[in-house]
Amino acid sequence: MKTFPVRFRPQARRDLVLLYRYLERRFSDDSALLYIQRVEAACRALATAPQRGNPVSDRDPELRVVGFERRVSILFRVAEDSVQIVRVLYGGRDVQHALKGIPES
Repeated sequence: MKTFPVRFRPQARRDLVLLYRYLERRFSDDSALLYIQRVEAACRALATAPQRGNPVSDRDPELRVVGFERRVSILFRVAEDSVQIVRVLYGGRDVQHALKGIPES
C-alpha cells in the first residue's frame, strides 16, 4: 500500500493554533495539547488510504472532508505525491463557508 507524506497548509496550522488557544482557555494547557496531538495524529493517518472521507466541492473533486471525534472537520486534498491538510474546523464551523477561502488545486 502506498503511503503519502502529509503536509499541513498554512491555514490548517493557524486553525490548530487557534484551536489550541481556545481549548487552553476553556480547559487547561495539558488538555489542549493532548487534543491537538490527537487531531494531528488523525491528520497523519490520512497518509494511508487517503481517499476516505467525502468530497466537499464540485469545483475541486480532490478536496475531501473527514470528521474527528464528532467535533472537528478535517479538510484535505489528495495530490499526486502528498496529502495536504487544508483546514481544521472545530465545533460545527461551516465547511461551505470555509471553502470560499480555499484556492482550487
